[in-house]
Amino acid sequence: MQDFNTIRTAGTATRSAAVDEGLRAYMNKVYGLMAVGMLVTAGAAWGMAGLTLSEAPTQYALGNGKFLTEIGASLYLSPLKWLVMFAPLVMVFAFGAALNRLSVQGATTLFYAFSAVMGISISWIFAAYTSFSIVQTFLVTAIAFAGLSLWGYTTKRDLSGMGTFLMMGLIGLIVAMIVNLFLQSGVMQMAISAIGVLIFSGLTAYDTQKIKSTYLQLANSDSNFLGKAAIMGALNLYLDFLNLFMFLLQFMGNRE
Repeated sequence: MQDFNTIRTAGTATRSAAVDEGLRAYMNKVYGLMAVGMLVTAGAAWGMAGLTLSEAPTQYALGNGKFLTEIGASLYLSPLKWLVMFAPLVMVFAFGAALNRLSVQGATTLFYAFSAVMGISISWIFAAYTSFSIVQTFLVTAIAFAGLSLWGYTTKRDLSGMGTFLMMGLIGLIVAMIVNLFLQSGVMQMAISAIGVLIFSGLTAYDTQKIKSTYLQLANSDSNFLGKAAIMGALNLYLDFLNLFMFLLQFMGNRE
């Protein structure tokens, strides 16, 4: 009987170690995909800023020593700005709808394409804020994100109850942002930014725990399914990071 218990304990420990190793590899893949996506976004935003902004005088003066190029005027001063603004949102919905039909490689390519489009969409920050404040806010966001994600991964507290509350808050936040596009209220914008920081801080911890739980529940699924789940997890954390950065920039960014 003792030998049987010893064998059973050893077998349980072996399976537990295998799950832990698989979880670490899975989370590393999620964070790796997210990190590459952020690099693609940063590169696209920086590259687009180089095409749209100029220090040489043009007819499109921004009043801060910078000028818009012809490409910049087309993007920011014409109806094309609405396409640039809402294209990432359309791609997010398309990504979710097409994920099951795509291969892992195809889903990865679409994720990176979305990251590039997002970079183009937020390239305006280089016209509105100093480069130093953008870098400073990015570093603060990275530190905050790492701490929140680590807490979500390690906490024993069940964060699933936060999900509904946070999603309701997110919907309300989006509605408020759309309304403020027309109102252009500075006070309302600051309130939106404060609430946005709180919501995406919570979502960072919540999504991290959800990604971990998803793997533990589906560890025995085929590699193709887990690969797509990792991409979706990376997308969620990518959006959490980027939105946290953009809302913090409202507070920390020095406007040109």
